Amino acid sequence: MTIGKGAYLRQITAARPLPSVEVGTELDGTSPPSVFIGSWNYPKVYAGPMIAPVHGDTRVMDMPESWIPGGKTQEDILGFRMSLVRGKRLQAVNELDNHFVDQLQEIALSASSIESEARFDHVPTGFSVGEEHTPFGPSADLSDLEIGAPKYDRELERVFYDTDLRATPGIIDLHQKGVTFSSIQKALSAGTMGRDRQRRLVPTRWSITACDTAIGNHLLADVRKQELIDAVRVHEFSSLNNHYAVILLPTPWQYEWMEAFLQVSANEELLFSDYEWNRGKKEYSSVGGCYYSCKMAVLEALAREQRQAGAIVLREARKGYIPMGVFNVRENVRNAMATEPVVYEDLSSALQGIAPWFQLPVSRFVGDSTVLLSAFKCRQLRLSDFSFPAKETVSPGG
Repeated sequence: MTIGKGAYLRQITAARPLPSVEVGTELDGTSPPSVFIGSWNYPKVYAGPMIAPVHGDTRVMDMPESWIPGGKTQEDILGFRMSLVRGKRLQAVNELDNHFVDQLQEIALSASSIESEARFDHVPTGFSVGEEHTPFGPSADLSDLEIGAPKYDRELERVFYDTDLRATPGIIDLHQKGVTFSSIQKALSAGTMGRDRQRRLVPTRWSITACDTAIGNHLLADVRKQELIDAVRVHEFSSLNNHYAVILLPTPWQYEWMEAFLQVSANEELLFSDYEWNRGKKEYSSVGGCYYSCKMAVLEALAREQRQAGAIVLREARKGYIPMGVFNVRENVRNAMATEPVVYEDLSSALQGIAPWFQLPVSRFVGDSTVLLSAFKCRQLRLSDFSFPAKETVSPGG
């Protein structure tokens, strides 16, 4: 029986309990700043802040953009995230005119960490890990919350007070102004964006994909107008028990995302993929939010260069990998695109060039592909040309 990606990732996380911070029913600490809006029971959801039981500047705990450039390991990141305690309270997504939502919005708009005090109905327990959002530690219902005075990010504050600005243009404007993706996403999630009466709390995992999609679609409209690159390029990068290869083709925009999971929980070798042709994709991707995170990261680099290309992205998650949210894909691909590309004269040479860095034979990716296989057929190449074994070596990047 073929297992779906969602079920597979749930198996991984269920088999890897993580130690989270222990706190009592009262917590005096700092929010990085961070808020989390759940999706269960929508449109009345569990919403609340995430607070670390320490004082000072804790921004790194909820700033994924800084983790890979800062050399943080998977253990470092999990240490940050398991130290965040989630307070929660049932809140209707369209009822924003109350003190609790005001507090969440103040946290989401803040440019710095916020001193916070929370009291819970019971001792916070458990943890949450998955592919759609970054992990966090124990949680409990809030009975009381007090926060210090925030210092707003000026760009987020500007969009917050513009109640005539729709959410999508607001997201795009903030991205163009250089506001970090995680800050934009939290602001959207806390209901600080959009026209006044249309504002809502947005579940965290939905807001992540909404931001990736809005930014990606805007970038794609620009990229479609640019000249094609003139050769096959490959950007590679490794970190957090993943290896990535971004293959750029001298074609109009087309995109394929392929991810292999190798011996993460046992001896499995699983491959998941999705794709779009030049007109884009209408239905939600079968592989989840990582499809949009990767797409946005590639388009971000192409738009910066003012060039157009087709993109085929191969990901290999290896033993030791733990799902930590789609930031893992977005930030790894961003870092891959920042590396100097290796230029090849054709697709055949490119695949032979990347093969030694993958544990899975490249022929497996080709055989399970759609866009990549189509490129082969156009060039009258044979799969047997790429059935050579991968070499054992140290991966580049990271």
